[in-house]
Amino acid sequence: MDEAVLDEIAELKRRQRAMWAAGDYPSMAWMIWGVGAHIVDRVGVKQGDDVLDVACGTGNAAIRAAEAGGSVVGVDLTPELFEAGRALAAEAGVELEWTEGDAEALPFGDESFDVVLSVFGCMFAPRHEVAAGEIARVLRPDGRIGICSWTPEGATGEFIRTVSNHVPPPPPSAALPLLWGTEDHVRGLFEGTGIELEFEREHVDVSFDSVAEAVDTFATKFGPVVKARELLEPQGRWPALHDDLAALFERLDRSSGDRVEYPAEYLVVVGRKQG
Repeated sequence: MDEAVLDEIAELKRRQRAMWAAGDYPSMAWMIWGVGAHIVDRVGVKQGDDVLDVACGTGNAAIRAAEAGGSVVGVDLTPELFEAGRALAAEAGVELEWTEGDAEALPFGDESFDVVLSVFGCMFAPRHEVAAGEIARVLRPDGRIGICSWTPEGATGEFIRTVSNHVPPPPPSAALPLLWGTEDHVRGLFEGTGIELEFEREHVDVSFDSVAEAVDTFATKFGPVVKARELLEPQGRWPALHDDLAALFERLDRSSGDRVEYPAEYLVVVGRKQG
């Protein structure tokens, strides 16, 4: 690959690390905390499985896999999240290994794991085919994968597009994260890897006390919006994104009362590698 493109990708990853370290991601993880338990159950993690959680964050799936009896490694580009993850693991009474690493260059040997998981994680790696290839590489024959990604059509897909409309686009070398939420794209990524795939669509219910609370929570605690605000406020452009987010939450709201409640759809990908 062209050296300029590699430099471009490396710079994007530096920005991604800073983005996910900004704000207070651990306090936001409650919105997706149930997804980790669901994918661990769906994949069937069992006692003695060697499990890798790619882009593990604070351990949504990793901690649940350890509770199920797996020997678990969580890897993430943003090790600033590990302190909160270790605290959550301690509360759950489990131990696992936390490793700084890149989804596009997993620091593990071929066929090291029985199960590879990723919950709203590997979708943000800029080169999808490289991340998928790494997942397939470290998976043992007859091993299983479980990947959850936001769908373009769902509420979080709309949220991502709303924020993206106000900030500079990613470089051409980076694929759009929401493509991981489409079946055809994922099939193409794993074609030729020997992994047979199944797809399901699920959702998590997200709620806030009000539209104002929803916007303020994302603006002060969710790294991508925190960084967008840092960029836009000096330019006088933050109010436009603020208003677009408020309008989005008002439109998404499915509650019959004063609260804001909406379902956030995601794609579940499960697969098994042929022996």
